[in-house]
Amino acid sequence: MESAQAIKIIYGPYLQMVTETEATIVWVTDNKSLSWVEIAPNDKLNFYAEQRPQYFETYLGRKVLGTVHKVRINKLTKGTTYRYRIFSQEVLDEQDYQITYGPVTASNVYSKAPLTFRTLDGNKDSVNFMVVNDIHGDNALFSNLLKDFKKGETDFVLFNGDMVSHMDNEQQMFEGFVNHATKLFASETPFYMVRGNHESRGKFAQHYMSYFPTPTNMPYYSFKEGPVYFIIMDGGEDKPDNDIEYLGTAAFDNYREEQAEWLRKVVQSEEFKSSPFKVVVIHVPPVQSTWHGPLHTKKTFLPILNEAGIDLMLCAHLHQHIYNQPNTDGVNFPILINSNTNVMKINANAKILNIVIKDETGKEVKRLSYDAK
Repeated sequence: MESAQAIKIIYGPYLQMVTETEATIVWVTDNKSLSWVEIAPNDKLNFYAEQRPQYFETYLGRKVLGTVHKVRINKLTKGTTYRYRIFSQEVLDEQDYQITYGPVTASNVYSKAPLTFRTLDGNKDSVNFMVVNDIHGDNALFSNLLKDFKKGETDFVLFNGDMVSHMDNEQQMFEGFVNHATKLFASETPFYMVRGNHESRGKFAQHYMSYFPTPTNMPYYSFKEGPVYFIIMDGGEDKPDNDIEYLGTAAFDNYREEQAEWLRKVVQSEEFKSSPFKVVVIHVPPVQSTWHGPLHTKKTFLPILNEAGIDLMLCAHLHQHIYNQPNTDGVNFPILINSNTNVMKINANAKILNIVIKDETGKEVKRLSYDAK
């Protein structure tokens, strides 16, 4: 059995779930394949200088064959840069006791420099990151907002939800924002996804975690980079579960209540408590609305967060810039709601967190600063 044409990498690679000791590389091929990643130190040796360790996606003791490849690389050193190369070998035929393999495709390390990534470091002095949201598949807007991105200066990018208007299929999702992120930065600088209410819509929504893996295997998770501890929350939908728009599929009230149990444990961790800054990121804000979703988020999450010493909450969803002062609307910390046409550039050290907000033309909209408590 022969393939009609050589296997191709059609999407990616892009970085996900980068922590102090792990990184996950995600890519998609046009045909089923066995895939792996090779890594090398970021030294002066050629990538071909020696045999490099191979990492495979495995499940229940077996290497995974498929078209969506999520290879987790573990036992890494924090704050360290690694070079990497991806490989996919086509599976032409798979029987119970025989697999016929075809050609191999790989990222180029012969005529260009290998791709790189850097692990997180919760002890580093500072962190620099960017935040965009509510792009809804507008790649021209996306490009304008991220035109100031500089590799090596920006540690990561936060996508605070509604990067697409719905999840219809793989191609639509990738063309909506992932391809553009990969082209701009995501093969070498990670983005961290925050699921918006629109990512929970559409027949492809159930496959969300296949493309955006997290340490918790859920859309909500946490991580620390430099002086900032980040809690990524999933506020779910904005209307009641029985709203006709959800076609009988919504169960977000129970989901938020289950998430609250996880949140209680996170804010009790020593890593969280000892961090100079504590930032919560959630797409739908728990203020500025009388709809059910935000009200239930406020009822479910705010009693925990109000007692946790949160410094700042970053939100989106409303397509306008709104600043909710601390100690208003039953929330004792500030809430910054970012417009869909603005980008937030944030940097922090152990003493101060600074935010510069710019519109898509590069014009400065607002500056904010927060001192460590």
